[in-house]
Amino acid sequence: MSTELEKLRNQIDTVDSELVALLAKRAALTEQVGMYKSKVGLPIYVPAREAELIEQRCAQAKALGVPPALVEDLLRRIMRESYHTQNKRYMCCAPEVHKIVVIGGAGALGRIFVDMFTRSGYTVDILEQKDWARADEIFAQANLVLVAVPIQLTEQIVAKLDNLPTDCILADITSTKAVPLKAMLAVHLGPVVGLHPMFGPDVSSMVKQVVVVCHGRGEEKYQWLLQQMRVWGAALQETDAQEHDDAMVFIQVMRHFSSYVFGAHLLTENPPLDQLISLSSPIYRLELAMVGRLFAQDPALYTDIIFNNKDSVAVLTSFRDTFDNALDMLKKGDKAAFIKLFFKIGAWFGDYSKQSLVDSKKLLLKANDDRTISE
Repeated sequence: MSTELEKLRNQIDTVDSELVALLAKRAALTEQVGMYKSKVGLPIYVPAREAELIEQRCAQAKALGVPPALVEDLLRRIMRESYHTQNKRYMCCAPEVHKIVVIGGAGALGRIFVDMFTRSGYTVDILEQKDWARADEIFAQANLVLVAVPIQLTEQIVAKLDNLPTDCILADITSTKAVPLKAMLAVHLGPVVGLHPMFGPDVSSMVKQVVVVCHGRGEEKYQWLLQQMRVWGAALQETDAQEHDDAMVFIQVMRHFSSYVFGAHLLTENPPLDQLISLSSPIYRLELAMVGRLFAQDPALYTDIIFNNKDSVAVLTSFRDTFDNALDMLKKGDKAAFIKLFFKIGAWFGDYSKQSLVDSKKLLLKANDDRTISE
């Protein structure tokens, strides 16, 4: 029996070795694809191509008696890695651009844009606080000035930018948009655009990352910038600045504030964290990890996001009222009211609720495979 098992295991080892060799071969091919895309300016991420590839391989898997879901999971992980091998160099969408200046380019998020512009062949200068004495020299012949400073400094910095070249694009990457965009339009007569990268400084590439675009002035002048971000693989979402800020109070403020309060209450109650982790199933570990993740990052960033949205207090006060209402149901033992509201909420989510069940199941399976989550 042991000899037979050993033979089978040896065969599995051989197949696994062949899989690794095939992955290496595929990686070499995707690197060539990346080089070609950088030459002709094609985006790193092409949704239609990815969807077609997955559909074809899943159909093949089904015909061979292999679970399509397994093949899809493998392919998505492999493709995620291949995007990283493709993002060494990018085509420069505007070779006529002489210079890009990133104010705050040494910061966490600013560094990402400095790196991406540099990999695309642009000349990039960084302006930090110590460099303002040389600001006029640094801004001379700049085609793009990108403001990448903390929210509370943005208006103050923008106010200094009243002497940029007329045709220079002025842009920011602040997480609020209405106020910075208004400030930029007031100080600069040239092209203006507001950007909000919906990712943190820990991303390894912009592939599939959302960047919100709020148009200001001279849209035709900064089309090259938008195209450059598409080439990097970013998914651009265009919206009005105020609509953006209205949405962010729910997307960012409520979530971050809820995590902050959750963490604060755990601190107050002081339960044994190791026990909470060990007794939790993957879904609860993931939820706990999302709370814990917040406190491993820059507190000033999240403080600015919460404190600088003009609707934060009103929406969070309303959120507290909703919490109190649900708590009142619990105190009264009113299960019927609780269930009635549960159904109303489900109806509001509609089909997205069912899709969320499917998507979260995939996430949980992956989380359970990750030893750092499951142990």
